[in-house]
Amino acid sequence: MQEITIWHNPKCSKSREAMSILEQNSCEVEVVKYLDVAPSKDEIITALTMLGMNPKELMRTKEDIYKELNLKEEYDYDKLIDAMVANPKLIERPIIFKGNRAIIGRPSEIIEAFLKS
Repeated sequence: MQEITIWHNPKCSKSREAMSILEQNSCEVEVVKYLDVAPSKDEIITALTMLGMNPKELMRTKEDIYKELNLKEEYDYDKLIDAMVANPKLIERPIIFKGNRAIIGRPSEIIEAFLKS
């Protein structure tokens, strides 16, 4: 089985649920606590490519920092990514990587199908 990487926030129930599913499936998992060590701009761009998303789709729009930075009105690709690098709390979670693909593990039911594919 390919190695799995997860961008994980241990305080998030959905992220903990994803970790539990990975453990139940005996996955070798590299855990990246992305709030402790923020992903680089290149890592976020790679994640966006793997997810098939634009930066706005990867953002947690209900976070206070999203509103404080007035990101609702921002559409510049680089500025949005820079905001996530500077404020990793803006990044949706959990993100699970396998090979050259990735998913956001919400709802958690999609994780098992992703692992088997």
